[in-house]
Amino acid sequence: SGKLPVFIAGSLTVPFKAVAKEYNKQYPGVEVLIEGAGSATTIRKVTELKRECGIIGSADYKIVPKLMFPDYADWYIIFASNQLVLCYTEKSKFAKEVNADNWYKILQRDGVTYGRSDPDQDPCGYRTLMLWQLAEKHYSVPGIYNKLYKAKGDMMRAKSVDLIALLQSGDLDYAFEYDSVAKQHGLKYVSLPDRINLSSADQEAFYAQAKVSIKGAKPGEMIDLVGEPILYAVTIPKNYPDQKKALSWVEFLLSERGIKAMEATGQSATRPAVASDKKKLPEILQKYVK
Repeated sequence: SGKLPVFIAGSLTVPFKAVAKEYNKQYPGVEVLIEGAGSATTIRKVTELKRECGIIGSADYKIVPKLMFPDYADWYIIFASNQLVLCYTEKSKFAKEVNADNWYKILQRDGVTYGRSDPDQDPCGYRTLMLWQLAEKHYSVPGIYNKLYKAKGDMMRAKSVDLIALLQSGDLDYAFEYDSVAKQHGLKYVSLPDRINLSSADQEAFYAQAKVSIKGAKPGEMIDLVGEPILYAVTIPKNYPDQKKALSWVEFLLSERGIKAMEATGQSATRPAVASDKKKLPEILQKYVK
């Protein structure tokens, strides 16, 4: 019973609310307090602001060890995957023309605005920059990145879900989002080629050509991130006082009921889940991972 603070990537808000609803059927006395932000911001609430948190859900598994190990966590579980898409509405300029072959040309047209999230706060932000880098190689068109980055139409917000309202109001023509978020909000979107959308394990070597630097855990420190398939991770901060309650949530998330609730929102699950180090996992979770 009692409160369970759950700090997560903004793109997990809809799936985790669906999981919480099912979890509460089993544990009606637990008040699940879900708080979405960019994944790096989410983690820094614990590591820098010292806020009490039972569950961390990150849209990029790699920043969990980079920002939390060894002081705040020593394990994580990869439980979900995603891909990048380009969202738009009927009001978007050139909406009838845009497709997977010409989107980068459309974004460069006069008067077109497009949104991305802040790479220092949100994995969708640095993944968007990686996508632009990979697009140059995929389409054999040098200069795509420099023409899009900080151009007149380039607009940035803290996290990717912040862009949805701007898109719906017509203040943005296009926005780079996760496939799951586009589906959850009923947005039109362009499906991008596997070689650039960061979805495919088969394209791992190609993705690795993209590189972005973001702010690290300490002032002035930078972290270099390399392109790879999008994988989400969950962990429990070591300093959370009620580990048993937090474990009950993660166990439910990884159970068939939790996975089904998540998948029903359009969020792809990783089956089976993958542990960073199975030996360090709490025993109760070991049966759910490979």
